[in-house]
Amino acid sequence: MNSNSALSEIITDHIVTSPQKRITFAEFMDMALYHPELGYYSTRAVNLGKQGDFFTSIHLGADFGELLAVQFVQMWEILGRPVPFSMVEMGAGQGLLALDILKYIQQQYPDFFNALDYVIVEKSPVLRQEQQQRLQEFSVRWFNLEEIPSHSITGCFFSNELVDALPVHQFVLEQGKLWEIYVTTRQNLTPNPSPQAERGVRSHQNIEFVEISGTPSTSKLVEYFDLVGVNISDFPENYRSEVNLAALDWLSMVADRLQRGYLLTIDYGYIANRYYNPRRSQGTLQCYYHHQRHNDPYINIGQQDITAHVDFTALERWGERCGLDKVGFTEQALFLMALGLGERIAALSYTQQPISQLLRRRDVLHQLLDPLGLGGFGVLVQRKGLTTQEAAQALKGLSVPEQMKM
Repeated sequence: MNSNSALSEIITDHIVTSPQKRITFAEFMDMALYHPELGYYSTRAVNLGKQGDFFTSIHLGADFGELLAVQFVQMWEILGRPVPFSMVEMGAGQGLLALDILKYIQQQYPDFFNALDYVIVEKSPVLRQEQQQRLQEFSVRWFNLEEIPSHSITGCFFSNELVDALPVHQFVLEQGKLWEIYVTTRQNLTPNPSPQAERGVRSHQNIEFVEISGTPSTSKLVEYFDLVGVNISDFPENYRSEVNLAALDWLSMVADRLQRGYLLTIDYGYIANRYYNPRRSQGTLQCYYHHQRHNDPYINIGQQDITAHVDFTALERWGERCGLDKVGFTEQALFLMALGLGERIAALSYTQQPISQLLRRRDVLHQLLDPLGLGGFGVLVQRKGLTTQEAAQALKGLSVPEQMKM
């Protein structure tokens, strides 16, 4: 039995044993991605990069990590050069970003390197093993987020494309009311209960996963829109989208563990009034399989990535409730340009390289800036526990790049 079939049966068993024989879409997504033996990030996650299902900024070379390192050094200096300065990378993938950051800091900033405590929070045992192999020359510690003591971190928590992979609840508007999307199977579908309505069927071998709508599993779904300041009551019939409650739980845990320092979140997404827009009537959920993007989470179960865009307004406002102050929000292109990417592009004109290598190098750097791709990602920086004097010092990555000044 392949992992697709086995995981589908495990999910089906979970549905059968659940109240009303249904589970939220968030539960389905969590199992599809994070089941400890058969979930995507336990089996397929090593197939990242250009030969896998998708690639990120870190797969374009060391520049992304090196420029982030420049920002981390300044954070350390703003905080008064504490020892240790903890950098907590959450969701470190294959360990490539950590390797780029650590190598660059070791070579260029030895004082900072000696003060550094590098911690990785990784849920996937497969990825943790790969990270440990790749980073064995460095002193790195691995934890689950729950294992880090409260108020113990002075430094910076950071993530690159983590929040988009957290399980989301899905909802649909019917007759002006919000209903949650649940997942059941054809065999367990109750005949025509109200307000339960069949949303669609996806077949996998002998298992037919069926979406149904019902009363929200938690009042937090409705309260979420008060948090982000969006009124969806006038949105069109059958408007469908998602809510990432797991992101709020994650943010609460990070804020609790941060004593003094920063939280840096890089991901693709929108502010709330762009995310929840009547014209985006089917939400942002996407699946990635061998670099092919589609919107069917009920195929390739355990073998494809499932993501949803990030609502940065929710992170900002929930962060405020958790004691995190917003430092700034910008696009990745502007963030990297302010940290020196423009100078790296300009320096290409003075390098003695074969033209083919020069063009490839220039293409890589420009991909980090592409406003329709990686350059359009959001960068949110939040802080906690800084003195008034420390908070008054502007972060380099949030300043206006020299190339952008008139």
